[in-house]
Amino acid sequence: MITLTVAEIARAIDAQIVDLDPHETISEYPVIDSRDATAGTFFVALKGENVDGSDFAADAITRGARFAITTETFGGPAFIVEDSLRALTSLAKFARDRAASCAFIAITGSQGKTTTKEFLGQILLTSGETVVPAGSFNNEIGLPLTLLRCTDQTKYCVLEMGARHSGDIAALCEIARPTIGAVLVVGSAHVGEFGSRSAIASTKAELIDSLPPGGVAVLGTYDEFTPTMGSARSDLSKITFGEKSSVDVRAADIEIREGRAHFDLVTPAGRAAVSLRTLGAHQISNALAASAIATSLNIPIDSIASALSMAELQSKWRMELHDLGDYVVINDSYNANPESMAAALRTLALFAQERGGSSWAFLGKMHELGESEKDCHGEVGRLAAALGIDHLVAVGTRLYEIPEAERKSLSMHYYPTQEDALAFASHLAAGDCVLIKASRAEKLELLSGNIVTMFEKRSAGDSQ
Repeated sequence: MITLTVAEIARAIDAQIVDLDPHETISEYPVIDSRDATAGTFFVALKGENVDGSDFAADAITRGARFAITTETFGGPAFIVEDSLRALTSLAKFARDRAASCAFIAITGSQGKTTTKEFLGQILLTSGETVVPAGSFNNEIGLPLTLLRCTDQTKYCVLEMGARHSGDIAALCEIARPTIGAVLVVGSAHVGEFGSRSAIASTKAELIDSLPPGGVAVLGTYDEFTPTMGSARSDLSKITFGEKSSVDVRAADIEIREGRAHFDLVTPAGRAAVSLRTLGAHQISNALAASAIATSLNIPIDSIASALSMAELQSKWRMELHDLGDYVVINDSYNANPESMAAALRTLALFAQERGGSSWAFLGKMHELGESEKDCHGEVGRLAAALGIDHLVAVGTRLYEIPEAERKSLSMHYYPTQEDALAFASHLAAGDCVLIKASRAEKLELLSGNIVTMFEKRSAGDSQ
């Protein structure tokens, strides 16, 4: 955290000080799970639906946390407040005000946020100390926790912003006050909650609307809404990215080899070759978004291209490739919406074409699609047929089923449980390529893990 005194923190969060010297300086970072507490941390006792963090404050101190922010005394060093979440927010705002030399960059979009921030983090690390959120820390709790990871030496802070309701992103911007805001794409994720894509677009645009005069809007060109965001503001700089020749940052001479994109990155600074290590043609847009942000920060194009070519994604269950010799398994079970499902299917089709085996898509339900649920799942089924996918294995849902006349060479299978689907997967042949994908709530990472283990045992047996 930015170095502050105990007295400054107490004023910022309107707290009573217990067993702490007001003149002491604090530079530790916050944790909200006492099991994560170590030396170099402090504990924020949040109250949940079933658990009150105040009950674990003493445990956090025992594990090494320097103090706790809590609503109750517990016999240890603490800041006593009325509301711990409000205190966390207030402290993040206060620390943000003190971080004058740090660039705060916010990223939002219907998909690609996590991958883009990982790409960007690895680019920015070539230029200075960079804070990037762990996992999908993109809400009213995760964003302050990320911001409070900044130290006095931090040069860049990358913030991911998600939304479930109108006004959510505006509220996050009030805390972080980013000077660079990137909107990747407006898609169909959470359309069931927002009601329409235009409503989603209005919410994503809150990021651009919140930028200060002189701020930079980084805008994707993959939908009809994003490129026009901020069009009424002449006090912003704008940089666009995509694959059209008219944008500021683009990809040229694209090739896909072994499921990975190779292209020339073209920016106002010139042209440089990029070879991504991450799977899927859809990663190009995420790499371009990160490149556009880095370009706005005057990072040299050669540094951008080199970092992208070396980048390895850290997030679990996102286009994880398991190359098991006779089998290829792509685990993309972290989440799903119509756009990301289409991207994953295209990657599967490319792998199967290169390997020469059959393509198998084990798909679970996509959630939060509202009234469009049936149509969206049907479109995925039709896309699988159009791409030449050999088998669509629906796990726990019949929503992907399409009429026989539309299936072309696609074989459709339905299994009500993961156990049934796993038993079916045992019949796959050497050379086959498998995709596992669904919304997070379906927990298809369990199926993926079991399929991988099964193929590993089979491969080990064949080699003996």
